Amino acid sequence: MPAAFIGHGNPMHAIRPNRYTEAWREFGRSVPRPHAILVISAHWYTNATAVTAMPRPRTIHDFYGFPQELYDVSYPAPGLPELAEHVADVASPTWVGCDIDSWGIDHGTWSVLVHAFPDATIPVVQLSLNAFKGFDYHLELGRRLNELRDSGVLVIGSGNVVHNLAAVDKSRPDDAFTWASRFDDAARSVLTSTTPTEVAALDAHPDFGDAHPTPDHYLPLLYVAGMAGEEPMSLLVDGHQAGSVSMAAYTVGLDVTAQSSVTEA
Repeated sequence: MPAAFIGHGNPMHAIRPNRYTEAWREFGRSVPRPHAILVISAHWYTNATAVTAMPRPRTIHDFYGFPQELYDVSYPAPGLPELAEHVADVASPTWVGCDIDSWGIDHGTWSVLVHAFPDATIPVVQLSLNAFKGFDYHLELGRRLNELRDSGVLVIGSGNVVHNLAAVDKSRPDDAFTWASRFDDAARSVLTSTTPTEVAALDAHPDFGDAHPTPDHYLPLLYVAGMAGEEPMSLLVDGHQAGSVSMAAYTVGLDVTAQSSVTEA
């Protein structure tokens, strides 16, 4: 089963189709239908490593100041408590707690899945990002979770290669600041090489501080890079929004030839 890192950007992508959401749809059409989906979302950034284990996760609208139609979006996918237990087993000796009532499916997850798998019938489980752990921890946990792909689990990291909301410039809707382009290019060079795991060392890049004032949107990429190991990742779609947000998405183990027209859009 393939894996993917999706640059999810603004939650309005859930209701306003564009070339990025079409790329996500093409991804959903291209992968074998998964038994379940595990998502590592930038928006469950907390003090522990945990996995959702409720049979019916709620749709979380974790944002404010958007149109009502966005708050009306529901993604009623079932959960899969047995997958939560499997994740905890695979991650051992790393401790993974099972969350039965506090989280659900946040917008880092459903804003992508409403396009990739719009019928919302595939079970969805989320893994939290432990804010107290370093990059190597997340990369190694990604390596261990790679085993899930052999049992038909699609793993998606949802974040952004560049994510600096304080620098957003709405006068540049489809453009990037020079520093954002430089960091995006550096990440692409590493991810599409035989050493994608070296993205964990890009915190030393001179533009990392601007690209990520906080690490939450970068960490999901480390999980997918850990799964890739020495396999080059393939670019699904690229581009920038508002100067300081990269929309780049990458896949592992998926022939993206059929998606070239999306990438060039």
